[in-house]
Amino acid sequence: MTVRSLAAADSGISTMQTMIDTIGDNVANANTTGYKATTPQFEDVLTEQLQPASGASGGLSSTNPAAVGAGVQVAAMNTDFSEGSIVQTGVPSDVAIQGNGFFVISSAGQTYYTRDGAFQLDVNGTLETASGAQVLGWAPGKPTTGPTGPLSIPAGLTSPPQETANVTLAGNVDAGAASPVTATSTLYDAQGNTVPLTLTFTPTGSANQWLLQASLAGSNLFATGVVLTFDSSGQLASYSVDGGPTTPVGAGGASVASTRALPAGYQWNESAINFVLPAPSSPAALTQFAQGSTVAVGEQDGYGAGTIESYSIGATGTITGAFTNGQTQQLGTIALATFTNPSGLENNGNLEYQETAASGRPLVGTAGTGGRGTLLGGALEQSNVQLASQLTSLIEAQTDYEADTKVIATTQTVLQALVTNA
Repeated sequence: MTVRSLAAADSGISTMQTMIDTIGDNVANANTTGYKATTPQFEDVLTEQLQPASGASGGLSSTNPAAVGAGVQVAAMNTDFSEGSIVQTGVPSDVAIQGNGFFVISSAGQTYYTRDGAFQLDVNGTLETASGAQVLGWAPGKPTTGPTGPLSIPAGLTSPPQETANVTLAGNVDAGAASPVTATSTLYDAQGNTVPLTLTFTPTGSANQWLLQASLAGSNLFATGVVLTFDSSGQLASYSVDGGPTTPVGAGGASVASTRALPAGYQWNESAINFVLPAPSSPAALTQFAQGSTVAVGEQDGYGAGTIESYSIGATGTITGAFTNGQTQQLGTIALATFTNPSGLENNGNLEYQETAASGRPLVGTAGTGGRGTLLGGALEQSNVQLASQLTSLIEAQTDYEADTKVIATTQTVLQALVTNA
């Protein structure tokens, strides 16, 4: 009996030491990004069945089973994968998971999973963790149901130019003007070269009528020009190209194509520039009111080449680059994985987990689908360690530890008494 009590108390001290070690690890990582608290789970050790159970018979009542345990042992180490608090960092490569899921990463050919979104770019622009593991996902245009690969945001990434094909006219021509009104803008050829455009509105002498001439790099785009006719309320009513038939401007507006060749010395894929006349009475309509002239190019669809200047990570994991030419471009999509039993994952350190037979196979997909959480760029998930709870558990472990040492001391006293009186 006394030897059994020594073994039981010894196992209690050992397990309480494990609990204290675990608490120490949790407390040490209270400020570690993406850290998940662990808790040991204990079970008793049964070594001897003293009396089996028996039913009532022969006038005797039933007896209950009797067994003596040999202490306690660690049954499992449970990881709390509940979400930690999220803080904004403003760092574009940082990303936090809101909800379930793990980032999929690769190191030395081995796939791991992590909640730590403190990513960074290496010298080649590859997105990686602080320990150097590559963040996996899908390149632009790749199906998110296919294999994943490393994601990268190369420095100096360029956005191709786009040739101007459509120019929208906007603003007001002064109804009382007696001299030409001009407006200037910049268009782009297929290589992104800038091409100066000058628009000249000249009163024809007829009431509410103007002649539009467009000069691109010094070359007129129309033979004689476009006659614009306004109604009595100042709204554009019709147009005529190079002396041709008069065409009403309907509720959907109109588009007037240039009739002369685009200027030489530039690279053109288009054969003409379309001048868009917005619908009359619309907010962007070209008007003729008795007030100062404000005619201008409302918008045009060309732009030059650009280089990447920033990027952001969206809720679904899409990485979007912003370029100096005002354009945006998708650069890739971060993958997320979920597990049937995340507690079955093996902790490999560096906030990295590996699948096991207990965790089940990873279900990889995009954020916001299949039970996966969404992502928040420029933010990090903090440790989910609750210090108050950890310190309370530490007091409990200390008390149990001390109680087990008392059992050993008492057993020692009993044994000494037995030896002395033998």
